[in-house]
Amino acid sequence: MSITISEERGVRFLHFGSPWIQGAMRIARPWALELEYTRDLMAPLLLRDAPRWPARVLQVGLGAASVTRFLHRHRPESRVTVVEIDPDVIAAARHHFKLPEESDRLRIVVADAADHVAGKERRYDLIVVDGYDARGRPGVLDSEAFYLDCMRHLSRDGMVSVNLLTRTRGVGASVERLRRAFDDRVLVLPPSEAGNTVVLAATGHPIDEPFGALLEKAQRLKTSTGLDLAPLLSRIAQARGGRGVSL
Repeated sequence: MSITISEERGVRFLHFGSPWIQGAMRIARPWALELEYTRDLMAPLLLRDAPRWPARVLQVGLGAASVTRFLHRHRPESRVTVVEIDPDVIAAARHHFKLPEESDRLRIVVADAADHVAGKERRYDLIVVDGYDARGRPGVLDSEAFYLDCMRHLSRDGMVSVNLLTRTRGVGASVERLRRAFDDRVLVLPPSEAGNTVVLAATGHPIDEPFGALLEKAQRLKTSTGLDLAPLLSRIAQARGGRGVSL
C-alpha cells in the first residue's frame, strides 16, 4: 500500500495512495481529534462515564494515530492495544503523527485484526473499529462474525464504536450486522459532513440518558480534555427530536 503525507493550513494528512484522507493531525495540537468522525468515535465517553472507564481499550486500525494520541493523553490510566495490519502505517504514524512510544499503557500489534480478536481471551471496556484498505474497504472487519467476536470480548459494561464509510448503498447492511451481533443494542449516530457514520453498540447495563444530562457530561468532557461533542449532540437532537439516548 502506498502511503503519502500532505499538509495544508497547519494540518497534516495521511493518505493511502489516493486523495482520500485516512487520518489527520493539527500540528499545533497533536492530542486533539481533528476530524469530526474521530470525535464521534469517542461518544462512548459520554455514555459510560464511570471513574476509570475505559480501563482497557482495543483500537482496530491505527491510521494517523488520532484516537491513540487522544486516549494516551487524556485517559492515562487506560491500557490501549492497537492492532494494525500494515507495518508501513505504524512507521508513518511514528515519523509523521507523533505516535506515543510503546509502554505498559500502549501496545502496538502487527496483525490481522479479525484473527487477533478471534484468538484472544482478553476483555475490553471499549473497542474502536476504524480499519480500511487503500480503496476504503473494511473486508471482514464489517462482518457479523467479526462483530460477534467483538461482543464476546467486551467487559460487562463494554461498548464498541465503529466507523462506517457512507457509500452509494448506504450503511444499512452494516448496521443490520451489528444489530444481529449485539441483540439490537445499537445506536446509529447522524453522519458527519465528510460522510462517515459512527455506530455504537453496547453490552451490560442499559443506557438511558436524557438530553440535558448528555449536555452536562459533554461540558465536563470538554473542560477536562478539550473534546467538544456539543456539535454531535446537536445532530442527535435534530435527528431524535430532542430526545435523549437509549442503548
